[in-house]
Amino acid sequence: MTLRRELQVLIDSAPVSAIQWRVIICCFLVVMMDGFDTAAIGFIAPDIRQHWQLTAADLAPLFGAGLLGLTAGALLCGPLSDRFGRKRVIEYCVLFFGVLSFASAFAPDLHTLIILRFLTGLGLGGAMPNTITMTSEFLPARRRAALVTLMFCGFTLGSAAGGIFSALLVSLIGWHGILIVGGVLPVVLAVALFFVLPESPRWQVRRGADSRLVAATLSRITGESYHGVTFYLNEPPPSRNSAAALFAGRTGLITLMLWTAFFMSLLIVYLLSSWMPTLLNHRGIDLQHASWITAAFQVGGTFGALLLGGLMDRYNPFRVLAASYLLGALCIVMIGLSENALWMMALAIFGTGIGVSGSQVGMNALSATLYPTQCRATGVSWANAAGRCGAIVGSLAGGLMMMTNIAFNTLFLVIAVPALIAALMLILLNRAAAPARSALPAAAPVSE
Repeated sequence: MTLRRELQVLIDSAPVSAIQWRVIICCFLVVMMDGFDTAAIGFIAPDIRQHWQLTAADLAPLFGAGLLGLTAGALLCGPLSDRFGRKRVIEYCVLFFGVLSFASAFAPDLHTLIILRFLTGLGLGGAMPNTITMTSEFLPARRRAALVTLMFCGFTLGSAAGGIFSALLVSLIGWHGILIVGGVLPVVLAVALFFVLPESPRWQVRRGADSRLVAATLSRITGESYHGVTFYLNEPPPSRNSAAALFAGRTGLITLMLWTAFFMSLLIVYLLSSWMPTLLNHRGIDLQHASWITAAFQVGGTFGALLLGGLMDRYNPFRVLAASYLLGALCIVMIGLSENALWMMALAIFGTGIGVSGSQVGMNALSATLYPTQCRATGVSWANAAGRCGAIVGSLAGGLMMMTNIAFNTLFLVIAVPALIAALMLILLNRAAAPARSALPAAAPVSE
């Protein structure tokens, strides 16, 4: 007689263990490296421009190449993770973008640097969504949203560290030195990950791995012995193609609505992050004050992510995020109405950070719950790729909107529309995903 146990029930019944915290910390460091790279390239751009005597327009392909690489990396590495494992893809992606960032420091000209930034983006775009999948699959459902959002705050911390580090040291070690540091750190992290990051037990069960491997990991989570136990997942049978599974039946509708929400959300995040200091400076606010006001967006995003993660574990996560995006839309409108009151504008931007940037982190956690194990990495990665397309549109739209000389308050009325669309998608997602959630039968230990 072989005892069969449902894997997620065992994880849900145990407290969060040391090995689960190890996974959270490892993934936190991975997204921190991503945030460092994202922020650093913006701060070293003026030094690159001076080094090669470039115009501002010459730098546009440099930023665009990174975003395109992020999009392509997410599209490519999601299916690879579902096939070859979360651990392996994360490790090789981190090693890849570390090596390419290091190589970027020695680029002889702008065109070579653009190519290297695209390749660096491939690694970054592949690693980040898979950290969400990995963390989600290790955690109990009751604390999943809060801990996944906590892990993803590494991106914000990395962005802050990259900005501060670059601003302080670029005059001493130049843009070459910043890229070298941004390459060495991920390589060191990748080597460490090979030894300390375990594989997802859910992926192992889905791929038919030896039960003894799964039992070894699970014993470290629950503290119990599973000698002679086999494990199963309370999920539909896998299809042959993880990408095709994203569009099978009702899941296809869920995928399209999720992509729309990601697109709209990251459109706002990148539009405000890229153009807010320039926009405020254009309205007569000095760059120092403009930078501090814009920083409230990132601070609000971190605060919002932690707050929303806890609320998503206690209440309906779709409704929590829909309400948050509505708050974000209101605060965006308030930015346009507070043109002559800087303290009110900073408060409105802080609220926008909570409502939009914080919700985007929550969306990352939510997306991992909408797909079965067989296509989870593909689903999360491709949703992030759809969001990166929105980021590209947002980065371009800011410049176009400024060129039209549209009124300040009208500009932010327009920017609020994507937040409203994202809220609508969450409301519709709640309805579309409800039958799938209610259809899951209660799992219990089974003997055969």
